[in-house]
Amino acid sequence: MKKVLIITYYWPPAGGPGVQRWLKFVKYLPDFGIEPIVYVPENPTYPLLDEKLLADVSEKVTILKNKIVEPYAWASLFSKKSTKKISSGIIPNQKKQSFLQKMLLWVRGNLFIPDARVLWVKPSVNYLSKYIQENEIETIITTGPPHSLHLIGLELKEKLKVKWIADFRDPWTTIGYHKALKLSVSSAKKHKMLESEVMNKADFLLVTSPTTKKEFEAITSKPIHVITNGYDVENVSRQTLDEKFTLAHIGSFLSDRNPRILWKALKELIRENDKFREYFELKLIGAVSQEVLDAIAEFRLTDYVNNLGYVSHQEALEHQRKSQVLLLVEINSEETKSIIPGKLFEYMVSERPILAIGPKDADFSVILKQTNTGVFALYDEKEKVKETILSFFNLFLENNLKVYPVGLQQYSRKNLTKELAGLLQ
Repeated sequence: MKKVLIITYYWPPAGGPGVQRWLKFVKYLPDFGIEPIVYVPENPTYPLLDEKLLADVSEKVTILKNKIVEPYAWASLFSKKSTKKISSGIIPNQKKQSFLQKMLLWVRGNLFIPDARVLWVKPSVNYLSKYIQENEIETIITTGPPHSLHLIGLELKEKLKVKWIADFRDPWTTIGYHKALKLSVSSAKKHKMLESEVMNKADFLLVTSPTTKKEFEAITSKPIHVITNGYDVENVSRQTLDEKFTLAHIGSFLSDRNPRILWKALKELIRENDKFREYFELKLIGAVSQEVLDAIAEFRLTDYVNNLGYVSHQEALEHQRKSQVLLLVEINSEETKSIIPGKLFEYMVSERPILAIGPKDADFSVILKQTNTGVFALYDEKEKVKETILSFFNLFLENNLKVYPVGLQQYSRKNLTKELAGLLQ
């Protein structure tokens, strides 16, 4: 079997979306003649934990661990709550940031470049150099964010001449929260310089969307391959649908993902339709920013909210299958049209209709249309959102709210891993 070393920060018991992509690739790589060796931090500071994911780690994987110095652990001495929010990507609106939050963001953006895990680069290179040589490993993969892991790949490439693939689960300098880091001119230039160096020295790049590929082609001439995220065959028992007309958002609901047109449409439906007012429930599963909760309160929807907080991945899958409608929201900006949320694929196989709101020309809107799994609306299409919800609700009253998806198999984790394995041979 061909040995491949995978360098990742997020690994069980880490929770959240960052862990899923490589947990699933590693699960299936041995089926295609690849022996995965995974390198992870020994003492990470994960903002979310999901112990149940440990059961999904392949028995055929070798796991290497090495200590990491975590600045977030230091910062939590000042404010555990603010540190946890920022490390999980929930950045408060600039007008509502406390002095401590502003300071933490400035430190994060200017003193730790490209991110707070940069102190792991040097010890990792020292540790892995010896292991790679002793075990005759010819191929390494780094996955980010955190993008500092690509600097580990960069140094190992220059030192040992190994084949290096850089996997970008999200973009680097164009990701939504990058502008919130209060970067100085010199810090912004350093980010750009490192981004370009990584992209031009890796043997090839992996990205999760066609728009990201196009964006990166302006930076490098190296080969770029699109392998999206996907869904796995999960052991989830058949769920009884909620008796309420539940509109469920699963995952982090960030400050910038605050669709006021949705809140307005829901307020109008509650006011105009007695049946809707009787049956409606907004189900929030995962971390929710205060700005989103404030907007919900502003439109007098708080009494209809069931805020369950963070749950395990297994519980999230169960809620996906029993909620009446699934809500998918992406930030309304040019930079985020390349983002294809990982939960989209799990949503698509849940057999529940999806209501998605996002920017014009969003890559995930194409997937929704091609698979016949939901309706996509722009941030200025309030009437479309309202009509879609009402249409779903009327079908719910008739006990006939269903979806008829097509072409989902191409997004199965096993098929995607087969594609990856072909690139690694």
